[in-house]
Amino acid sequence: MLEDLVRKNRSCRRFIQSRSLKMDTLNELVNLARLSASAANLQPLKYVVCCHPEKNAEIFSCLAWAAYLKDWPGPLEGERPSGYIVVLGDTSITQDFGCDHGIASQSILLGAREKGLAGCMLGAVSREKLRDVLNLNAQLKILLVLALGVPREEIVVEPLGADGSIRYWRDGRGVHHVPKRSLNDIIIGTYS
Repeated sequence: MLEDLVRKNRSCRRFIQSRSLKMDTLNELVNLARLSASAANLQPLKYVVCCHPEKNAEIFSCLAWAAYLKDWPGPLEGERPSGYIVVLGDTSITQDFGCDHGIASQSILLGAREKGLAGCMLGAVSREKLRDVLNLNAQLKILLVLALGVPREEIVVEPLGADGSIRYWRDGRGVHHVPKRSLNDIIIGTYS
């Protein structure tokens, strides 16, 4: 059921790194993005897919993880992603990618959850460094990086606390808590 996939599709930041991903799996996930909606059907997105451990390490070095967890530098060796999908915008097709990369990335992450994988959509990227790591030409704009793998952490969605904070946090057992606003808080008008 779609609602179950959406509930399970949290930003996972710790993985079982030793459980490698196959290129076929990453290609299947990119195919879901290919089939997704695109503004004016321009289809300006391109992808770099990686499941090679050494190249993964280079990509990892270009990413920033979990801004709210100030005392956590990111996944340690052994809990890093086993694969990446780098989402690019081809500026020879258009200069405005609208929300295409968000739609495509959500399709990829939902497909990953359906396969028992998890992921994290990262926008905090050292883009020039990553451009060099991947040897990308100037017409390709780095939009997002999707980190993927077998999940190693438990993530729970819960209502906002009394203080109204939206900051995610980890408890003493390492469970990642994600506060969400209520449906009544986000629907500001109804007409029936």
